[in-house]
Order: sequence, then C-alpha cells, then structure tokens
Amino acid sequence: MLRSCTPGSPGSRSLPPSATALRHRLRQCAERIPEAEAVLDLLEECPEHQKKGGFPVIVFEGLDATGKTTLTQAVTDTLNGILLSSPPSCISQWRIIFDDEPTPIKRAFYAAGNYILASEIAKASTQAPVIIDRYWHSTAAYTIATETSGKVQDLPPAHDEVYQWPEDLLKPDLVLLLTVDPEERVRRLQCRGLQKTKEEAELEANTLFRQRVEESYRRMVNPACQEVDASHSKEEVLKNVLELIKKH
Repeated sequence: MLRSCTPGSPGSRSLPPSATALRHRLRQCAERIPEAEAVLDLLEECPEHQKKGGFPVIVFEGLDATGKTTLTQAVTDTLNGILLSSPPSCISQWRIIFDDEPTPIKRAFYAAGNYILASEIAKASTQAPVIIDRYWHSTAAYTIATETSGKVQDLPPAHDEVYQWPEDLLKPDLVLLLTVDPEERVRRLQCRGLQKTKEEAELEANTLFRQRVEESYRRMVNPACQEVDASHSKEEVLKNVLELIKKH
C-alpha cells in the first residue's frame, strides 16, 4: 500500500504494504495470532482491483475530536447515504489485539482493513452515496509520522511516493480533512471524558508527532485532502461540507 520511506527518513523502514505484501506479513504471525488468519480469510474473499458503483464515495479524515463521527452521520442522513468506517466493522473488534503488536504487524492489520473496506465500498456505491469515517489516508499519515522522527522538515519530501494513493486500492471521489485549533481539540476531548486511545495519548503528549501527522495528511495526492475548518458550529460545518460535495 505504501512502499518505504525515502533514504532521508530513519532507516527507510517499511510502511503499509500492498495487498500481496500485507498477506505475507499476516501469514507470518497467523500461528501466534488466530485473528490474523481470520483477517486473511476476509481478504481472500475480496476481489482484486475493486471498482466503485455509480454513486459518489466521500471520505472524512482528521484527528480525534475534530467532529468526524457527528459530521459523517449528518452527511449520511442528508444524502440518504451508506456510512462505513475504517477499520470495517467485521474486524474492528480485533483492534485492541493488533494495537499491542509490533508496528509492522499493527500496520498490516490496518492496511488489510482498507482493502476489506474497499470491497464494502464497491458494493455500497452501487446503491447509494457512500460516506466513510477514515480510509487509507489515516493509515498512511500515522505510519509516516511514526516512521519519521523529529520535526515536519524531517518528513519525506512533499512529492515522495509514500504520499501517493495505492494503485491496487479503490479510490474515493472526495477526501475532506477536518481540522480544528489544537487547544479547541483538547478541550473537546476533555468534555467527552472518554478514555484516551494510545494514538490520542501520543498526539497530546508529543506536539511534533501531531504536527507530522497533520502535515502528512496535507501532502497526500491522487486524491489530495481538501481541508475543512471544523471549529465552527455543527450546523455551519455541515452546510460548508454539503456545498463542497455539491461543487465536486
């Protein structure tokens, strides 16, 4: 799915692989992790090179507490669409298992989720508009930010292949990146009062990591992310998003 970091990045370590490579990675740990075998079984059921139907496919990306959950549901309701998320529901219960595994296995799980999700998108987009809460860009942005240490300047250069959409993965029509001011995002998280994920704890504790994630999102191409300021009221953000969708 992603190749590897450029020579300038630390150790040129592996990033989320193609469908073929991630199958190999999951097979290597299937004896030890039974759930990896189950993920492989689901992958085998997915035809290669999925094609979407006649309805639009719209992805919402962004850090936690940028309003993705509320907004994706509102857009789905407005467009009479179908709401999907990554990782898909058929494997999301295993996140807690793979999140505790070494990074290459963890990334293979999330990459596999995108390919399984693509199969669901292909089917759903023949019936109605498809709204997706996170997809490939999330997997890529967090992986690139994790594999790179230091400041934003230490990321692979803007036109590096790691920011390119994978050739073997179904592509959406539109990707919207929700952003809010860092202080406002933290305030929202505190108001929610939920237990922090490992991902969120690192974003909060490590400003440089958060900046690398956000900049990685912005460097994605084919398709690129269109930024949406989600710091306004829910009604205003929904109105702006619907206008963007209509224009597209």
